[in-house]
Amino acid sequence: MFKKIKEYFDGVVFEMKKVSWPSWEELKGSTIVVLTVSLFLATFLFLVDFVFSKIVQVIL
Repeated sequence: MFKKIKEYFDGVVFEMKKVSWPSWEELKGSTIVVLTVSLFLATFLFLVDFVFSKIVQVIL
């Protein structure tokens, strides 16, 4: 059992060495894009929900 656990962690270390990690600048740029799109989407969904709720209130 301990041999299998050691083999597993050896495999994890081996695979992690092959990973291409982003640079700090790429990471900051991607974070800004994700936050901007998330904020835009949240605002859009809020406005659509608000408009639809007002329409339903007028109908009922």
